[in-house]
Amino acid sequence: MNDIELLNSIKNNPEEFSKLFKLYYKPIFGYIFRRTGSFDEAVDIAVDTFYKAFNNINNFTYKGISIKVWLYHIATNEINLYFRFKKKHNKVFEQINFEDDNIFKNFISEDKRDLEIELQKHEQFVSILENLKTLPSKYQDVIALRYFEGKDNKEISEILNIKEGTIKSLLSRGLDKLRNKCGRLNQPDY
Repeated sequence: MNDIELLNSIKNNPEEFSKLFKLYYKPIFGYIFRRTGSFDEAVDIAVDTFYKAFNNINNFTYKGISIKVWLYHIATNEINLYFRFKKKHNKVFEQINFEDDNIFKNFISEDKRDLEIELQKHEQFVSILENLKTLPSKYQDVIALRYFEGKDNKEISEILNIKEGTIKSLLSRGLDKLRNKCGRLNQPDY
């Protein structure tokens, strides 16, 4: 089923949203987790992301931007809200009736286990993530989408609604700033 068919299916029957959730939950959750470094916060932000998508799916019109890109865009906005306000989000998934509540619970427990193991193995990643969080969000967004999510400049441009040339510039400047911050950690104190 392609994006247009999935979109039409959801618009005709909102319960079909569960197909979209099953298809895109893991990559979106992983992106959020890698940006925040907190499993609990990532769960809350993922909830808000899919809740907003569910509430706005009827307003989404396919114009060459995929549903996946649209979800990344929503997730990026939610992450930025999280960093801006540093407050907990209410859990709203309980209000959405998915085909099987156990699917969501299984996704969460599997992801928590897998992602916690990944973070434990990569202390350097945690250090880089902490330094990344100190950069302005415009740099965080492009670096995370490029290097954590493997998106190319065109996809990042679509997700953030920024010109590709600006993406290249933000990546270059952001990486320089991140290297400087990480480099200072490795220098001895005198």
